[in-house]
Amino acid sequence: MYKVGFITLGCKVNIYESNALEELLVNNGYSIIEPSSACDIFIINTCSVTNTADQKSRQMLSKCRKMNSNAIIVMMGCYIQTSKNIDLDADIILGNGNKEELIPLLNEVLEKRSKKVNIIDIMQKKDYDNLLVSTYDHARAFVKIEDGCNQFCAYCIIPYARGPIRSKKADTVIKEINDIVDNGFNEVVLSGIHTGKYNDNGIKLSDLIERILNETKLKRLRLSSIEINEIDDKLLDLMAKSNVLANHLHLPLQSGSDTILKLMNRPYDTKYFIDKVNKIRSIRPNIALTTDVIVGFPYETEELFLETKKFVKDVGFAYLHVFPYSKRNGTKAASMPQINGLIKKIRSVDLNTVSKLLQLNYYDSNINNVEEVLFEQRDGDYLIGHTSNFIKVRVKTNLDYIKEIKLVKLIRIDADLVEAILVDGE
Repeated sequence: MYKVGFITLGCKVNIYESNALEELLVNNGYSIIEPSSACDIFIINTCSVTNTADQKSRQMLSKCRKMNSNAIIVMMGCYIQTSKNIDLDADIILGNGNKEELIPLLNEVLEKRSKKVNIIDIMQKKDYDNLLVSTYDHARAFVKIEDGCNQFCAYCIIPYARGPIRSKKADTVIKEINDIVDNGFNEVVLSGIHTGKYNDNGIKLSDLIERILNETKLKRLRLSSIEINEIDDKLLDLMAKSNVLANHLHLPLQSGSDTILKLMNRPYDTKYFIDKVNKIRSIRPNIALTTDVIVGFPYETEELFLETKKFVKDVGFAYLHVFPYSKRNGTKAASMPQINGLIKKIRSVDLNTVSKLLQLNYYDSNINNVEEVLFEQRDGDYLIGHTSNFIKVRVKTNLDYIKEIKLVKLIRIDADLVEAILVDGE
């Protein structure tokens, strides 16, 4: 039995696909182990969101070759798709459009010991892949419902790495979630490259969510991310009617400056963003809104950065993921005048400080609230989990509630989490 070690870089979609391929390998007689010198096969599922991610993907290849020079190494994913002409010391080079062909490629290389390159033109990809996951190592399950992106933001290479939008069949999603619930999971996170653009022959994201709410017994449904302009009235209505939908939305902002948003080719301005946020909060007053912000994008002056800093405070996000802009070859922004690295670092530190204050303010506003927590792991005497509005919670108990949702009362803030107690009756 061949021993396979997976190394997965990048986003939740990559993690989902690696999990699906692990299952496929196990079902075909392979054994999955932690990456080590004992591996007969290494599979590196790469990321290409930045030039740094490309470099890390190459470093993982070198690391695996050093661990076992005789091992078969598979390089696959976004870096491969965007770097077709780079010569790599790998036995199988596989793009994003046909990962389900991994097994026949492995079988051929194991038999003939010959290098295989299999990269299709991802921009011509029309069909959704057949990769599915039925088991998960963690307390919450991720379900990939969509692949590809047609937005072409000025800083982003992903449309070229993932191709056009394709969506999983709605019936398949429903079956997958019902199987997940039957396996004891209480929370599912819907994920994709551009999740809000889900469309299965006219069944849009809000339609799919309505079906999930009506056709499954799932206790909590969360979206990994959704663009502000893709939250339609039907989704807002579902949020108003169902507590199964998590009290949390991740809304990628990227900049709080209209000048920079236009340069980024983002599909909204700050007025649209704040107006939609106010509409969301009219339905869910205590909802946690988190976001991504890029600092140091080309042409971002100090004045424009301060616009972003003011805007994130005005919105009152619960948390910011702050990224210093990283030049990505092949994108429109790569040819724009670049901001000094030290300036980007200073702005990143500044905005991360704002993020910490926003998080503390949001946590403080929830103290003494009673919330439902999905417990995910044990840390000594404590169970750790997240509320519906994605507050990280710690409860001291010797009870085994992993993967279960329980009521707790939030008591006090302790660093990056909140101490809580189980309510009476638990």
